Amino acid sequence: MTGPEPENPPTPSPAVLVLAQPVTRAEVARLCERLPALVRRAGPGPVTVDVGGVGRPDLAVVEALARLRLTAGRLGRGIQLRNAPGELRRLLSWAGLDEALTAPAALGHALGPEPGGEAEQREEALGVQEGVEPGDPAP
Repeated sequence: MTGPEPENPPTPSPAVLVLAQPVTRAEVARLCERLPALVRRAGPGPVTVDVGGVGRPDLAVVEALARLRLTAGRLGRGIQLRNAPGELRRLLSWAGLDEALTAPAALGHALGPEPGGEAEQREEALGVQEGVEPGDPAP
């Protein structure tokens, strides 16, 4: 006679945070405060932020996503967007956050090195020369 089968613990579900309209500056702080508890209950991997319900995106949504990315990074997670309309993607691009929030490389390495390495490791752009003013000492 065999004993009862051991119960398999439930697999934690991925962390999903849903943003809905309106996203205000006060809501940004609340979202960031909720994120640690959500991550603790979730399985490994990036936090999925569903932005399908934000309606017409504005800079408050961009701020929310940027701060959520920083908060998730401090928790050792990245973020990925779900249901991001083209208008939001264009706004993120305009703000310089499109790659940080939508590129697969950003998902696991939210606080990792930026592409191109450290500033002192980058090569100078070709065809760029430093101007010399008359009377400047020679290098």
